[in-house]
Amino acid sequence: MVAGLLLRAWPRGLAFGPGAPSRLLSTGFDPGQYLQLSIVPTMHYQDSLPRLPIPKLEDTIRRYLSAQKPLLDDGQFRKTEQLCKSFENGIGKELHKQLVAQDKQNKHTSYISGPWFDMYLTARDPIVLNFNPFMSFNPDPKSEYNDQLTRATNLTVSAVRFLKTLRADLLEPEVFHLNPAKSDTDTFKRLIRFVPSSVSWYGAYLVNAYPLDMSQYFRLFNSTRLPKPSRDELFTDDKARHLLVLRKGHFYVFDVLDQDGNIVSASEIQAHLKYVLSDNSLAPEFPLSYLTSENRDIWAELRQKLVSGGNEEALRKVDSAVFCLCLDDFPIKDLVHLSHNMLHGDGTNRWFDKSFNLIIAKDGTAAVHFEHAWGDGVAVLRFFNEVFKDSTQAPAVTPRSQPANTDSSVAVQKLNFKLNDALKTGISAAKEKFDATMKTLTIDYIQFQRGGKEFLKKQKLSPDSVAQLGFQMAFLQQYGQTVATYESCSTAAFKHGRTETIRPASIFTKRCSEAFVREPSKHSAGELQQMMAKCSTYHNQLTKEAAMGETGFGEHALRPCCPQHWGQGFDRHLFALRYLGAAKGIDLPELYLDPAYRQINHNILSTSTLSSPAVNIGGFAPVVPDGFGIAYAVHDNWIGCNVSAYQGRNAHEFLQCVEKALESMFDALEGKAIKS
Repeated sequence: MVAGLLLRAWPRGLAFGPGAPSRLLSTGFDPGQYLQLSIVPTMHYQDSLPRLPIPKLEDTIRRYLSAQKPLLDDGQFRKTEQLCKSFENGIGKELHKQLVAQDKQNKHTSYISGPWFDMYLTARDPIVLNFNPFMSFNPDPKSEYNDQLTRATNLTVSAVRFLKTLRADLLEPEVFHLNPAKSDTDTFKRLIRFVPSSVSWYGAYLVNAYPLDMSQYFRLFNSTRLPKPSRDELFTDDKARHLLVLRKGHFYVFDVLDQDGNIVSASEIQAHLKYVLSDNSLAPEFPLSYLTSENRDIWAELRQKLVSGGNEEALRKVDSAVFCLCLDDFPIKDLVHLSHNMLHGDGTNRWFDKSFNLIIAKDGTAAVHFEHAWGDGVAVLRFFNEVFKDSTQAPAVTPRSQPANTDSSVAVQKLNFKLNDALKTGISAAKEKFDATMKTLTIDYIQFQRGGKEFLKKQKLSPDSVAQLGFQMAFLQQYGQTVATYESCSTAAFKHGRTETIRPASIFTKRCSEAFVREPSKHSAGELQQMMAKCSTYHNQLTKEAAMGETGFGEHALRPCCPQHWGQGFDRHLFALRYLGAAKGIDLPELYLDPAYRQINHNILSTSTLSSPAVNIGGFAPVVPDGFGIAYAVHDNWIGCNVSAYQGRNAHEFLQCVEKALESMFDALEGKAIKS
């Protein structure tokens, strides 16, 4: 009713008011500096986002036991069930009560935010492979724009436009629209901008739109993870105006914003990048970048030596740079080469600690490699999509553009680092470890062309559930067992939400996998279809409980049900209870000492999905030495899967089994007999 009255009273034509772009329309305002001019302020919904609920302890225990069921024999399950009961009625009950009380005292954030930052920042393993993923851009549709210098200039300008748009509050808020015809309209935006930010989320919710948390976005730029003993720190300096460029292991910086905060002209940026590309210096004997691939405590100690050795100012330039642009000197051969290069490269031409590295190969193939402690896939994918769209639809330069006639030798500073013998030894040791580790990593991919989302939805099946069932069937066929499986989903629908885990291995997938793999001739196509439908229904339930629905990179993009049912996964709740107990000096409860708990958190199948018209392929390494890292996407008419593994597992053979599993499921759905 109120909304209707407001709409009827709305003035015709463009209106300015609180939250309109007029907040920046001043003399000399240049719209070309921005990606978009949102009339709804970027952070308009942030204050009124719902808080991440803490599930009831009994619900968490029930869900945990359901996830354990397919992984344990009857005796193991009974033991785990007993430990769960003791926990629920004893120390777990007390810890849960304390967690709820603590959460009530901290309404500005979520119960998982602090512990999750700690989990990342206290990890001492190298961040390359263990944490940092990548996603690669599709080529520019206009082939001549894939020239390295042209594309590097356009992606850089678009990235800085994104930065300016975000900081000016002119970036469209991140909103999941269930009914875009109602909510993703100028009329709604003109209305909602006048709703106070303390209640604006409810206004969006009324039209089935779900604003997402944007608290991580500021860390996209001018940010670096600094190695420190025991616990790293996240550093941000939003006053810095320079870009960091790496090429052949050399470091260059130049300003991409002028003193007034305006973007330096595209022709100047192009001239500076051309200057960097024309530097014929040989690669350094001791490439500093290797240190960012080290164990974090070793790197912290070596960094201290760098600082005390007179490199503080140069390091400050690296840490505070807007972002890191990596220009590689070779073309990409194929998707396997692309994945290896964007995930880890040769270690000389990345600064793995930066919030993100924008990597551009000699043939213009481009990707974003990002550090994971500061944020999750939702923020990175939004940046990725906007930059792809802007750089291809409104490119700053063309292949015929002439670089500015400027003296780049003055504007571009090449950073030099003073290295003593201890640092040289440290770099050599880091290189040795890096090279040895990378030799053990294999990556392979498939593109299953028989069908995708469109066909599966016609069968009334969740496309994501079919992909996940394919992984369960493949592992069963290859290794004869059902193992701990992790599917990441986002809780960005909540204030300071991070991620939650969907546990795709269930009693339903186990039963269905065994039917397909071990005894297909005993079941009719109709029976197999029914089993697949049960898997799909259960997978949808898990997904809705954990976040709210279908998927996005590393995270589920969102398909809401009712708010009170969101954020109900068990993994983060159990993690937070354990973290709280440790913080209070309580002995580790028996539940966490149970081999079954260790086993379910030893995620042999670590999976993450990604679907965007801007993305070519994404990937990450396994999270355990005997695991698979499975990046996948179910497209309209095909399914893509990019898998990594160390020496203990065979990625190529696993993908052959995935392909066979998908073929068998599609046969069953088409009523055909399954081949043994």
